[in-house]
Amino acid sequence: METFKKCKDILFAASRAHAQWEIETSNSILRNKKRLIILLLLAMPAILFSIVMASTGGQLPHFIGGKTAYGPAHYDPFVFWISILIGICAGLITGCIGAGGGFVITPALMSAGIKGILAVGTDLFHIFAKAIMGTAVHKKLGNVSVSLAVAFLVGSGIGVTGGGVINRFLYEKDPVLSDAFISIVYALLLGFLGIYSLTDFFKLRRSGADVGAHHGESPHGEEIKAGKGLPGRLQEMKIPPMIKFDHDLVPGGKQISGVFVAGSGVFVGFVAAIMGVGGGFLTFPIFVYVLGVSSFTTVGTDILQIIFTAGYASIIQYAIYGFVFYTLAMGMLLGSLLGIQIGALTTKVVKGIHIRGFYAITIMAGFINRLFSLPGKLGKMKVIDISQETAKLIDTVGIYIFFIVVGIFGVWVFGKFFGNIKALKEEV
Repeated sequence: METFKKCKDILFAASRAHAQWEIETSNSILRNKKRLIILLLLAMPAILFSIVMASTGGQLPHFIGGKTAYGPAHYDPFVFWISILIGICAGLITGCIGAGGGFVITPALMSAGIKGILAVGTDLFHIFAKAIMGTAVHKKLGNVSVSLAVAFLVGSGIGVTGGGVINRFLYEKDPVLSDAFISIVYALLLGFLGIYSLTDFFKLRRSGADVGAHHGESPHGEEIKAGKGLPGRLQEMKIPPMIKFDHDLVPGGKQISGVFVAGSGVFVGFVAAIMGVGGGFLTFPIFVYVLGVSSFTTVGTDILQIIFTAGYASIIQYAIYGFVFYTLAMGMLLGSLLGIQIGALTTKVVKGIHIRGFYAITIMAGFINRLFSLPGKLGKMKVIDISQETAKLIDTVGIYIFFIVVGIFGVWVFGKFFGNIKALKEEV
């Protein structure tokens, strides 16, 4: 039971670490005029094409893609505008809670009719674009241990390649199997996070505590003490090559086997390529709580990891095979930048307990959405015996539950934001 609790705490800390990166990156883009101009130039073709397609009522052939076909990217204006809304909702969750917003993007895209492998590749490309545009690498490089970064990125490259190969193999074998696999992975993750969040919410509600949206914890979840434990045992194992780090923080520095660092990279890269989440949400807790690296050193290494892992995964493993939907990536990037800012500001004028409750319900809605999509996919693969009508009904219910819950959350946050805009202006 204690091990299970630690796993829950570390996973949630991982989610918060990635959300903090999202918030910092968003701020970096929006506060820099040159980056804003670049963003608008990148997004302009997608916006213009969307307007043209909408005005002409044009549709690309079904064999290229669409809800009834399994194929490369297709285009229609509806999906582009939906991608902006998905980005806004994910940004609102990230900004309000400081955790978990990115986990709803792939399920939301799949619910909007995008095939799972395309949703994963597009989400990775959106993360890569955001990292390149918003990360002030030159300010953080002083925190990077080059040896740790190189060992980790070698492992990450191996993991990303493995994850990408598996996703593409499953898609080529059977597109329905690919969608089912991605849905199962997300159902497990969202179910885990959702149960954790609901339990935490009810515990806080019973106690009567009105905690902040971030529960008074550091953005990187440093309330989980690494202690000596596993990090100490790993650092004592002298398996070459040994890597030294944290010289500025500990007399003589620390050292750990490059094998463990590379192994961590393999795991992070594999998960990133399978789920399309960039891997940033796992790097921090693994470095701090497993390898025993200081938060100071981890932050810089994590920045490099996100750029290279998301870039290599999105371009080499997905884009060159036709599994990145550029227009959707731009839509999500635009939406998430807006959502993160509004979400973060809203936490100043609403009770944290209410936001945490909405977050828990939203994550559970994502879990239900992916769970309810499975009967239809398993039926098509002849794994279970279910009529198409029943499977479609279950899937539709899951889609409606998800978008209604997310929509209510979005409307509530926007309502609180605009209803308290005078107070927020005074704070700013």
